[in-house]
Amino acid sequence: MSPVTQVSTISADGVEVFYRHAGPASAPVIVLLHGFPSSSHQFRNLIPLLATRYRVIAPDLPGYGFTAVPPSRNYLYTFTSLTNTFSAFVSALNLSRFAVYIFDYGAPTALRYALENPTSIAAIISQNGNAYVEGFGTDFWAGIRKLWASGADLDRQALSPVVELPFTKWQYTTGSPSPEKIQPEAYYLDQALMERPGNKEIQLDLLYDYRTNLDFYPRFHEYFRTSKVPVLTAWGKDDPCFIPPGAEAFKKDVSEDRLMVRWLDAGHFAIETNEQQMADWIFEFFEKYKVFA
Repeated sequence: MSPVTQVSTISADGVEVFYRHAGPASAPVIVLLHGFPSSSHQFRNLIPLLATRYRVIAPDLPGYGFTAVPPSRNYLYTFTSLTNTFSAFVSALNLSRFAVYIFDYGAPTALRYALENPTSIAAIISQNGNAYVEGFGTDFWAGIRKLWASGADLDRQALSPVVELPFTKWQYTTGSPSPEKIQPEAYYLDQALMERPGNKEIQLDLLYDYRTNLDFYPRFHEYFRTSKVPVLTAWGKDDPCFIPPGAEAFKKDVSEDRLMVRWLDAGHFAIETNEQQMADWIFEFFEKYKVFA
């Protein structure tokens, strides 16, 4: 029988952080970090697979899922803030060392955390979790880059389709060889939560602030080189958002003896249809590099 996934909340950084968790409390820890516009819900099928061997924890970042930010908190939706909240969440759970699964927005959040806490990260699994300029899909990022350059309200307004259902569904289905296998509740839940008052503006704030992550890229690369952290890149090869060169670029800074590269026949939300393959690769990766030995 698969382990049962539980849900909890914990106060961290003045935020009520919702998280899913499963597996033995004494087992090595894997933290799963979601991306835009999803939440820990995207890991609903992967968590019980990994929890047969590990303690698995998947929080909802502020602005996503069921994490609640009190209005009185006057929260600034930036990647600095997401990282600070994630760091407080890690401290609240007394996590001293863990592997981290990074996807989309989860990548800069976890990597910024790693810069300040390098000994806490036992390993990195990057599933379309970008850390290189080579990984940006030209068409997807064109309008966003225009906003980065101008900061103009007109360019911000031009991105309004990005927070509507057709685009949310597009992120799930584009690049998938079997879009009919992707359960519609995934993108409908994302959209329903994005329809909450003020949430679409939060998403546009974060899309604009994403530009600040590029300034950290040289530091991320130095961290990869100096920390000797083992990395598994398991990339949806037909992702239009973060394209395959982003996975290949890890080879520049992660030596061959601690890098595993795998490709999924999938798009951006690759584990909607590949969760068992992902779990198998993670088990292989941990064993090969003796991550928790």
